[in-house]
Amino acid sequence: MTTAADIRAAAFLKAVTWARVALVPVILALILAGPDNPDAFTAAAVVFGVAAITDFFDGLLARRWAQVSVFGNFLDTTADKLLVSGALIGLLVVDRVSPWVALVIIGREVLIIGLKGAVATTGDVVQPSVLGKAKANVQFLAILLAILRPGEPIGPLYLDEYAMIAAAVITVVSGIDYVMRFRGAVTTGGPGT
Repeated sequence: MTTAADIRAAAFLKAVTWARVALVPVILALILAGPDNPDAFTAAAVVFGVAAITDFFDGLLARRWAQVSVFGNFLDTTADKLLVSGALIGLLVVDRVSPWVALVIIGREVLIIGLKGAVATTGDVVQPSVLGKAKANVQFLAILLAILRPGEPIGPLYLDEYAMIAAAVITVVSGIDYVMRFRGAVTTGGPGT
C-alpha cells in the first residue's frame, strides 16, 4: 500500500531529477559565456557541481526510501546523460574538450540510454554497476576541471585534458560492460545475464 510519505518521497525525487535537467541549459549558457567573462566559468562550475551532487543524493535517497522504479531509474539516468552531454557540447564550442573525447562520451551515453530503454520495456531496472558509478564520477570530475581549467599545462596537456582522456577510457570500458550484461534485451527482447 502506498502511503502519503511514499508519495511525498517519490515527488521529491522526481523534482530533484527534473531540476537537474533544468540546470543543463543554464550550465551550457554559462560555459558559452565563459570566454568573454571568466566569472561565467566559475558560475558554471558551481552550478554543474550542485547538479552532480544532486545525482549522488538522488540515488542514495531513492534506495533508502525504497523509491526505485523503472521510470525513476530511466529518468535519473537520462538526466545524468543530458547533464554530461550538455556540458560537453558547451566545452566543445569553447575549445576545452577534444572532439574525439566528446564524441566517445556522448556516443556511449546515447547507446546506453537506448539499451536501458530496451530493458525498461521488459519492466526491469538496470542497476548501475561499479564501473558505471566510477564512470559517472570520473566524467563529473573531468568536466568540472575542464570548466575551471586550473593551472598551467603539465607536459603537453592541461590537468583537465588528462582527466578527460581517463573519462573517455572508463566510458568505453563501462559501455562495453553494459552492452555485454544487457545484450539479451536487444537480441531476444528480454534482459541479459
